[in-house]
Amino acid sequence: MATEINERDEAYWRHNVRLIVFCLSVWALVSYGFGMLLRPLLMGISVGGADIGFWFAQQGSILTFVALVFFYAMQMNALDQKFGMEE
Repeated sequence: MATEINERDEAYWRHNVRLIVFCLSVWALVSYGFGMLLRPLLMGISVGGADIGFWFAQQGSILTFVALVFFYAMQMNALDQKFGMEE
């Protein structure tokens, strides 16, 4: 019985850490990749009167972060239900 619980807990945390790494990767790509590293390549494209590199660094990052919060919450609810750990 104890090994079943431990295996289930380990599988739950593996999935949880994988989800966190994915969310942090998306965050880093949007904030650093699009906002700073790719800005010289994106300068010629205009969105709402500003170049798209600036847009990604400002509004795009904020929208992506909010979307990541909701994505993480929905995925964690599904993960909790899958492993029987919902509140």
